[in-house]
Amino acid sequence: MKNIYILFLLTTVFFYKTGYSQDSQFSQFYASPIYLAPSFAGSTDGDRVSANYRSQWPALTKSFQTYTLSYDHYFPHMKSGVGLLLYREQAGVSNLATTNIGIAYSYKFKFRSGWRISPGLSFFYTQRNIDFDALIFEDELLSDQTTGTNEQMILEKKADVDASFSVLAYNKSLWLGFTWDRILMPNRSLTGEMMEDPFKFSIYGGTKISIFDRYNWASGQSISPSFLFKMQDQYSQLDLGLYWYQMPLVIGIWYRGIPVFKELASNDALAFLLGFKVDQFSIGYSYDLTISKLVGLTGGTHEISINYLFNQGVTKRERRKGIPCPSF
Repeated sequence: MKNIYILFLLTTVFFYKTGYSQDSQFSQFYASPIYLAPSFAGSTDGDRVSANYRSQWPALTKSFQTYTLSYDHYFPHMKSGVGLLLYREQAGVSNLATTNIGIAYSYKFKFRSGWRISPGLSFFYTQRNIDFDALIFEDELLSDQTTGTNEQMILEKKADVDASFSVLAYNKSLWLGFTWDRILMPNRSLTGEMMEDPFKFSIYGGTKISIFDRYNWASGQSISPSFLFKMQDQYSQLDLGLYWYQMPLVIGIWYRGIPVFKELASNDALAFLLGFKVDQFSIGYSYDLTISKLVGLTGGTHEISINYLFNQGVTKRERRKGIPCPSF
């Protein structure tokens, strides 16, 4: 068992040195709006605070833990939104972590047709670090000395800057967006070499459909079919799902994978969401059921999101038609 454990650690370090990292993801991606796209900054009529936590594959030791905290505000006289985002991901026995601190800006265009377009731009200070002392190498187990390993030390941290650009178009029932992340391709290498993050592209959208309103009965119910497609380096992923909303309850189900195209075909997970939305406060919990070849080994994925809106629409003149995409 010790040999297997050592092999796992060495393999992890090897791939960390030579491979490209892929960005974290959220099943409740609309509940982390600024992480999805800077265009969502200022997409309410006032202030918004969002917090997200994701525990991926808890059955594995030292599994992936992801945290985000964001705040954004809308300035009606400038037709602009500004937001702040804190992001941290940590995983593995070496406590390999990525931390981003960024600011986002968006501008809101309004057209007579009812459509609105919001381009956005964000800049980040990004840092990656590792706890090298937490790793145990073969020479430490085979030697009676306690002077440590003879393996070459790597850098404890690496800092760089990054940027994202997005465009979001929407009306009262449809939305469609595009985000280009990792524009500056920050260097992630902890060995002093060059290992740039590849570009990441995301396309997302959906529609909100009211139920029973056609019969002159405002039920307050709605369904929202939505999708998110991402590409980064040689990897692609599709999230396809449906939300049902009847105040205060939100229920959702999502499929993650690409069921067609043999070159890209994959099945990753089914995500189930339960949330509550009361006035300006919403909270959601989702569970990802693994359906890939790792089924039964990962423990699934748990995710919690919280959104709170305040100082919304002081006057009727300031109120805008909100983006119809779900808050979860």
